[in-house]
Amino acid sequence: MKIAPSLLSCDFSIMGQEVERMDRAGADWMHLDVMDGHFVPNLTFGAPVIKAVRRYSNKPFDVHLMISEPLRYIDDFAKAGADIITFHVESDSDIDATIERIRTMGAKPGLVIKPNTPAWVVFPYLEKIDLVLVMTVEPGFGGQSFMENMLPKVRQIREECRRRDIDLLIEADGGIGEATIAACAEAGVDVCVAGTAVFKASNAGEAIAQLKALCGDAE
Repeated sequence: MKIAPSLLSCDFSIMGQEVERMDRAGADWMHLDVMDGHFVPNLTFGAPVIKAVRRYSNKPFDVHLMISEPLRYIDDFAKAGADIITFHVESDSDIDATIERIRTMGAKPGLVIKPNTPAWVVFPYLEKIDLVLVMTVEPGFGGQSFMENMLPKVRQIREECRRRDIDLLIEADGGIGEATIAACAEAGVDVCVAGTAVFKASNAGEAIAQLKALCGDAE
């Protein structure tokens, strides 16, 4: 299990130091949520901020675009240092063109599905992407409660990948902590985004280690 702390839960006034802190704590990836105030009812940060904090860690930057027209901004985020760029199947951009642009820019493409979107929507694209992100909360705000009824979608995607001999990662994001991460691991999640559970812990390193230990118990 990879743990990707969500910078949405960090102290934005010292964001670079927070990235550095998560790196020292043993984070596998850094998860950066980009919101445009249109696709979701919240605003966060854009490519210039990601570029500014990129130098604080060599860990993969996992950039989740919660924006209406991701294709317009792929170049900006790739140049800012994104290693993985995920975008929503529910967005307005052409999915194939956006995937192709991400690859052209040297990043790994992934698709994201909201809670009301069925798993099968991503099936036509599984050979073309490296990652599927299943939202376990409604996207837009941190600190929400985990929706366990999203885990069957993880199992459906995993089973379809096995059936077609496709090797990709499944990520889950929203409300993941000590009480919920074992269920994610059991369902077949490879990467868990953790916000509050890591950033608000008294010791981030111990929190990440405990989350990984709980996944080991589930397996």
